[in-house]
Amino acid sequence: MLSFSRHLYYDVGVATITAFAGKEHPNEVTEVDLQKIADYIQKQYLQQPLRSFLTVVFPNSGFTQPAFFNQPEKQADYARRVLQSYGLNVPVSDEQCIFTLKPAVAVAFDVYDKLPAGRAFRQHIPLLTGEGTINFFPGGDAGLPISGLAMLAIQVFPLGCAKVSGRLLAVHSDNEELILHFARTFLAQNRKYVQLAQESGSTKMPESQYSQRTLLISTLLEASELQLDALNAEQNFSLTAYHLSNSGQGVDLDIYYLPLQVVGFLREMRLAKYRAHWSAIVQRAWEVAPAKKGGKQKTEDFQPKRNWLYEDIFALPDNSRTFLRTYFLRKALRYARQPPSDPRSGYSLSNETHLVSWDITARFLKGIMNMEKERIEQIRKLGDQLADYVSSENDRRFFHGFFTERRYDRFRNLLIKANVAHVKRGKPPFITLDPYIVVFEEGDEVARNEWALARDLVLIRMIERLYDQGWLRQNADTLTVDDEQSEVDA
Repeated sequence: MLSFSRHLYYDVGVATITAFAGKEHPNEVTEVDLQKIADYIQKQYLQQPLRSFLTVVFPNSGFTQPAFFNQPEKQADYARRVLQSYGLNVPVSDEQCIFTLKPAVAVAFDVYDKLPAGRAFRQHIPLLTGEGTINFFPGGDAGLPISGLAMLAIQVFPLGCAKVSGRLLAVHSDNEELILHFARTFLAQNRKYVQLAQESGSTKMPESQYSQRTLLISTLLEASELQLDALNAEQNFSLTAYHLSNSGQGVDLDIYYLPLQVVGFLREMRLAKYRAHWSAIVQRAWEVAPAKKGGKQKTEDFQPKRNWLYEDIFALPDNSRTFLRTYFLRKALRYARQPPSDPRSGYSLSNETHLVSWDITARFLKGIMNMEKERIEQIRKLGDQLADYVSSENDRRFFHGFFTERRYDRFRNLLIKANVAHVKRGKPPFITLDPYIVVFEEGDEVARNEWALARDLVLIRMIERLYDQGWLRQNADTLTVDDEQSEVDA
């Protein structure tokens, strides 16, 4: 009876109906299931807290219009028109529903019969224009033709969304299982909130404790743990989230997009090979309790709202270099307006060496930055060679210089001098021309534009290896450096 249409409102509504019915796929939904969700809506949408909750998505509808509050017969009539127009006996028009391509109904959704039959407007579908506006509608006919089934699904739509910062957060994807997962998660949360609000006599629905970006990533990763069929089949998919308000006090829409490669990287981090290390990095990115005046942290009753790593994921791949330096190389951020609860200002490589992971970095380089496999391997080998040199010769000065040098010419001379000195001791060179050029130069002694990024990548491998060898435990002070001095001129 139901299937997805690739449209946000309809698909989230269909997924929510499926979840409400306890079914695994929309094609399992029966007419009995439709009647159950319609009955639930007719009861709950006409009372608190959902009546207030709906003002953000269906303003001036029969559910939220104050003029209807003392007219139960009018509200019941409105509910019947928008929730029960999918039956076989409902008259249809010769127009097609824009969501299902099935015949649109010939029923007016206005209890006063002032609106064109079978036409939906802003009070029925979020973010449409008003009733009298003909711009942006086909043929200059105001409103959109819609089937009764699509109208029901769109009325269900808010139950499959999360309320965050006064707006609805809806999730769509080319992975149908993921749409179902988010709708099922948010529906369960909303029904719980409805019950809690009604038991306490509150007129407001509680909101998510997390920001929209953090909520999206944490819910997405819960889907990964469920081992969905599409995940098992290693099918790549993207995710788009819509943070919207249809309120009469201000229409607004923000769109958050996670492309295939970012979702793929996050899925990989759930594998046993990366999970423990990645989880430790993520855990360190949660907001911390702000400090009191005396310097002590306010830990009691503090609920973190953001995970900054999750927040920064939405800027990938554009912010790849900053992301890598912050979370994989543990470089502290120094933003002028950085909130005191932001843990990134306290990142320290000397104290968090155990969080440095070459394996995770390598997957990031391949999956997010599209770096060639040969160059990734050359970076790894060079990091191993330099780490072995530092450890065997205990060359603290070289390591500190490699870590802090800002100018490329001096950086290259540092490597050359150490290499020559190593050869003079009767040992083979720890670096040769071809690998060096692959990692740091474009050719003809021209440094790559991102030579400093390459240095950071080599450093990540060096630090991991030196940590495993025990050298860094004995020479941790070589990583202590003023942050401004360690900043690199790209």
